[in-house]
Amino acid sequence: MSELRQDDIDREIAELAGSGAGGSGHPSRDYAPYRSTLLRHPLQPLVSIKDPEAAELAGPVFGATDVTALDNDLTRQHLGEPLGERITVTGRVLDRDGRPVRGQLVEVWQANASGRYLHQRDDHPAPLDPNFTGVGRCLTDDDGWYRFTTIKPGAYPWRNHRNAWRPAHIHFSFFGTAFTQRLVSQMYFPGDPLFPYDPILQSVTDDSARQRLVATYRHDLSQPEWSLGYRWDIVLDGPAATWMEEGR
Repeated sequence: MSELRQDDIDREIAELAGSGAGGSGHPSRDYAPYRSTLLRHPLQPLVSIKDPEAAELAGPVFGATDVTALDNDLTRQHLGEPLGERITVTGRVLDRDGRPVRGQLVEVWQANASGRYLHQRDDHPAPLDPNFTGVGRCLTDDDGWYRFTTIKPGAYPWRNHRNAWRPAHIHFSFFGTAFTQRLVSQMYFPGDPLFPYDPILQSVTDDSARQRLVATYRHDLSQPEWSLGYRWDIVLDGPAATWMEEGR
């Protein structure tokens, strides 16, 4: 396979965005500039679940006793303070009708301020932070709110193409109240200059859907001398649903 160059990426993203690429019969789940989707996307139509209630019985169940008071503060999980810009990320988890999704598990994982994951496969030359693991979880409250205190992650290289860098982002996992509401996605930060060069974000070819993956800076959520505040609301299903990671 010949090397995929940056100008190839830019051209292909523009062509696919303009053509609304996708096969007939069922939606295409691959996106050529995001190279690993060529190996991971489904080749057959999605399977219709004939007995949704049976699928629900096989899903995980979480309660308040499974989550501790410190699980949503990624800056307090070690003896020392992590390095980087402290941030607060909060928002509401809603269903298609705008109703709050209550008491459901929200999980996050992310790179540290240097753009490094605490993972054996992440070996790029950026420092690990002994006081930052990069994982957290919480339960939504009665109004569907979640809240995390963490460190703003750094950009990192990912070898998809020449000079490939991921924009700063936080991975989110939402379980919802039904099998069809399971969602794994990524939250991005406003104004990131890497957006046009990221095939993962650009694989969401609908402009409004792509914008829904970007959090909003909210000065009223910032805490004096402590953290900057961001809001990111999630819709788990329906026409305005937040798009899934690697989704098209």
